[in-house]
Amino acid sequence: METDSPPPETTSSDNLRSLEPSMRTVWAIKRGVFVAFVSFAVFFYDLAHLFGTSALPFGTLTGIVVVLGTAYALFWPRLLYRSWGFSIRSEEIYIEHGVLNHVRTVVPLRRIQHLDVSQDLLEREFSLGRLVVHTAGSRSSDVVIPGLNLKEAERIRDRVKQFILEDPLMEDPV
Repeated sequence: METDSPPPETTSSDNLRSLEPSMRTVWAIKRGVFVAFVSFAVFFYDLAHLFGTSALPFGTLTGIVVVLGTAYALFWPRLLYRSWGFSIRSEEIYIEHGVLNHVRTVVPLRRIQHLDVSQDLLEREFSLGRLVVHTAGSRSSDVVIPGLNLKEAERIRDRVKQFILEDPLMEDPV
């Protein structure tokens, strides 16, 4: 039995925009700094136990941390980058991300309270920004799109702001 009714609208990952490629470098640097701190801490642990009765020779634990940490800092940002995609649609923002835990987020434009474009020190060096979308809801209702070209993040913010200002349902009742 065939029906002529259209299929329900689905949120698809077709035509998603990716982040700026330099975001991989930013993520790699941040992870590299973290790995360096952890490696130094493990090295000093190894050094403190140099003359103790350890099952491992000196430097083994530090070497393992350095090798695994370097692999993490170099390869994880590539996986993260491939997992990110977003789309600004006529009435919603659609975001997909996650390597191990895949998350699909739909933010109706009517639920947006305000938008921020922010940068940390490293993102500023690469002319990248983060679009932070604050929605009506609980404390954890912010949605972040990282790794955007700063001008593009500001353009998206202004475009969404314009939609909010023009939406007749958003007007205050008289």
